[in-house]
Amino acid sequence: MLMSIHVTMHYRFAQPNIAFLALEAARTEGQSVLSEAFVAGDAELTRIAGDAGIGHRIWARIPGEALKLDYRATLEITRPAPMLGTLKTAPLPEIPAEPAPYLRPSRYCQSDKFTAFVGKRFGHLEGGAKVAAIRDWIEDELDYVPGSSDADTNVLETFAGRQGVCRDYAHLFCTMVRAAEIPARCVAVYGPDVTPQDFHAVGQVWLDGAWHLVDPTGMCTADALAVVAVGRDAYDIAFLGSQAPAELVEQTVRVTRG
Repeated sequence: MLMSIHVTMHYRFAQPNIAFLALEAARTEGQSVLSEAFVAGDAELTRIAGDAGIGHRIWARIPGEALKLDYRATLEITRPAPMLGTLKTAPLPEIPAEPAPYLRPSRYCQSDKFTAFVGKRFGHLEGGAKVAAIRDWIEDELDYVPGSSDADTNVLETFAGRQGVCRDYAHLFCTMVRAAEIPARCVAVYGPDVTPQDFHAVGQVWLDGAWHLVDPTGMCTADALAVVAVGRDAYDIAFLGSQAPAELVEQTVRVTRG
């Protein structure tokens, strides 16, 4: 599947600033970047490798008081949508070094608080079937409500309030999967089926020796997602981090097929 991405951003600052960006589609398994253009005005850009070697983060040194950028890319997505129910988990001692850190609790994914709930609700299931059941439970139980959470909302609040946006769905998904002793990480993605169009966050689980994308909001499938960055939670995959307070002037995300 071909995918076109167009992102524009305009932020103002009270002083010259340094921003940390995660916007470019990764060159990684299951997707190929066919063309790409990134314009950021007079900002000085420095790219570094992303977590797990996936994609890049960008240090943007902004000499003035505004950041205006335009990012365009065309990708070919070649990964299939996983058949979760057929995939198996590995015993803990057989989980390799790369996925092992994603078994642990993190700032926004306090998986140690969910061990009892996950055991009682999903303990009769194994492997990918358990992951699929967790995904379905979250999609059924939560309401997608823009503006219902903010950058400080943690997974306990999402679980209690039963509403949120994509980051909250991804946090709850990764939390429950980790509580089931299966590695799970958060992933920043682009998807043409995200409504309303915006940056999007999903989960990724380690099953049968590989990572598999899962969208607990139900909006997207793995074969229609472009991976940008991976991490423990939204703290690691934020599209913009700013040293100084940032004022949003305008921001658009447009993702289309073809």
